[in-house]
Amino acid sequence: MNDYEVMVKVPASTANLGSGFDSIGMALQRYTIIKMKRAKETQFHFVGEQQRGLPNNKQNLIYQAADYLCKQAKVETPELEIEVESDIPLARGLGSSGAAIIGGMVAVNALLGKPFTKDEIFQFASELEGHPDNVGASLFGGIIVSAKNAENKYSYVTISPPGQLKVVVSIPDYELSTKEARGVLPDHYSKTDTVHAISHAALLSAALLKGDFRAMQEALNDKVHQPYRKRLIPGFEEILENGKNHGAIGAAISGAGPTIIAFTSQDTEPLISYINQVMEKHGVRAQTIELPIDHNGVICKINERTLESLEK
Repeated sequence: MNDYEVMVKVPASTANLGSGFDSIGMALQRYTIIKMKRAKETQFHFVGEQQRGLPNNKQNLIYQAADYLCKQAKVETPELEIEVESDIPLARGLGSSGAAIIGGMVAVNALLGKPFTKDEIFQFASELEGHPDNVGASLFGGIIVSAKNAENKYSYVTISPPGQLKVVVSIPDYELSTKEARGVLPDHYSKTDTVHAISHAALLSAALLKGDFRAMQEALNDKVHQPYRKRLIPGFEEILENGKNHGAIGAAISGAGPTIIAFTSQDTEPLISYINQVMEKHGVRAQTIELPIDHNGVICKINERTLESLEK
């Protein structure tokens, strides 16, 4: 769609980072690219196989996000022609829905003449997604730490990832829905586990800010979601326990899973090799790669040929 009005490039993300359940996220260098323009009727064009099975109408999450933002602006949502290309796998815990929400909102915000700031878009996106860590990472890049207040508004701090920090992901060939992954979590936690969660999330934030990998190793330990979800993800418990013997600072379930994410400050090849061995032992086909951190967040470009008409 060469005659697009707006193009956005949105990074993937990993959320629930270790002990940072629903609060700490990180942007990663896989991307959803969305081209958008006004049209007589809403239609979608999907490039590649990654979006197979997604709605090609107004039920698509990208359009739903655009519609949500238009309602906040109190304007009628325009009919839109949208082209989507993505290498973020669906239902793997790498923030495909968060990227769709950010992409839809940022693109239509540009079409409307940018009535909302990034901070305001972050609030809207967090409301629609239900948690801030994926959308915040995709919007701002780097690492985000966020919390919701009594008025359902979100406060946040962005952190530049430590320079030596490297990320390895193991993306299996099976899907795991967020609904299923949330369904195994308990309704209540003990005081001991609650204190553990608070202290470790605080330690993780400080460790990331300072680049203290020794503290990060302990801080990644979680008692809120990983003990309950690990049975859904073959090989995770073994990598969690033994990854440090192959260079890992620590490991975690990416988002709601089933992708496994591991962190290191060393050469990634020994860790990749070890994770591949574990996946093979458990009969899981997976792509295990180093995936660089994205530092930029969403990038929005207005087509120069349509800039004049957009400003009228």
